[in-house]
Amino acid sequence: MEMENIECVSSTDGGIEDEEIHHHQHHQFSSAKTHSNIISSGIAPTSVHELLECPVCTNSMYPPIHQCHNGHTLCSTCKTRVHNRCPTCRQELGDIRCLALEKVAESLELPCKYFSLGCPEIFPYYSKLKHEALCNFRPYNCPYAGSECSVTGDIPYLVTHLRDDHKVDMHTGCTFNHRYVKSNPREVENATWMLTVFHCFGQYFCLHFEAFQLGMAPVYMAFLRFMGDESEARNYSYSLEVGANGRKLIWEGTPRSVRDSHRKVRDSHDGLIIQRNMALFFSGGDRKELKLRVTGRIWKEQQNPEGGVCIPNLCS
Repeated sequence: MEMENIECVSSTDGGIEDEEIHHHQHHQFSSAKTHSNIISSGIAPTSVHELLECPVCTNSMYPPIHQCHNGHTLCSTCKTRVHNRCPTCRQELGDIRCLALEKVAESLELPCKYFSLGCPEIFPYYSKLKHEALCNFRPYNCPYAGSECSVTGDIPYLVTHLRDDHKVDMHTGCTFNHRYVKSNPREVENATWMLTVFHCFGQYFCLHFEAFQLGMAPVYMAFLRFMGDESEARNYSYSLEVGANGRKLIWEGTPRSVRDSHRKVRDSHDGLIIQRNMALFFSGGDRKELKLRVTGRIWKEQQNPEGGVCIPNLCS
């Protein structure tokens, strides 16, 4: 549930210019067609790919590969889904294995299914799945957590999706100054949250702010996620600060990759966590209204070629 009665006031100027965000057509991430020089058996690669494609789920089949009495095949996962009936001829499947097709599969070396997105790797048929689960070229999940959005794509596509479909605020710059206001801070529910996207150093970052129950106590939490892989996220650091009345809380850390889900980051407590009583103290007044000002900045760590230490690169 979104924070309908929370306003977010940013000190950054304007949003991301249209020309900075290139709207990409949504990618259809289907299994890759095999190259003609990969298969040494002489069988046409496209026909082999089609032979190994399950007619029900259209994924590549891995042993055990089942077949009916008429020779129609399907994967073991879909065998239970079709209630042991062949989806092609409706005959009973039984427990017949297609050993010939399994041997063909063992002899194959195939490109990663994300080769069209830039992955150059080629793997034995049985190693392909393990690689594809961790491939750096695989599509990213939408980082918008409140709607359980199922959209996937590359980073430029997801930025456009967040802006146009989720109406997320977009800001350019590496510093931020946000004010979060809630009229009744004692009504704290899980997944009450906000998301803002920042563009700096040629990269995109997601700033999350939310309220949820931590044990029996309601808390507020802010954290940053990097729209890219973990190896790139390590090149950046960020700080978050909240305070008033001569007191302050400061958090410094490395942004987590959007490969890690919003829930995983939140549940690991990897961010600035503010207890409700402290949040109300920072809000001032009669403590009946939440007025939190969260400031922060993002910087890039640069390696000093002489001393071998990291020095911060702050944007202007």
